[in-house]
Amino acid sequence: MGGVIDMHKNFSIDMTKAKAIHKDKIRIARKPKLEALDIEFQKAQESNSNTSEIVSKKQALRDAPAASEIESAEKPEDLVNQWNKEILGDSPYTT
Repeated sequence: MGGVIDMHKNFSIDMTKAKAIHKDKIRIARKPKLEALDIEFQKAQESNSNTSEIVSKKQALRDAPAASEIESAEKPEDLVNQWNKEILGDSPYTT
């Protein structure tokens, strides 16, 4: 059967690239959230309100791409499951 492609060959995922893409998705998701929190922070400062909760949320967003679960991920599903909806919102991954 010359010219027939075996569609059942094994393939592998480059997890180094997958992790980098995942981190980029986190950065994209957090950008508008950080911008909104910057505005909240400024308003809180202007009214002499407590800013500690805002600061904590911003730090969690900044720390998200460095989560240890990303580096320890062994398969793509690990990255999908690592997505923190509480701080990043809806996952960009479809299931």
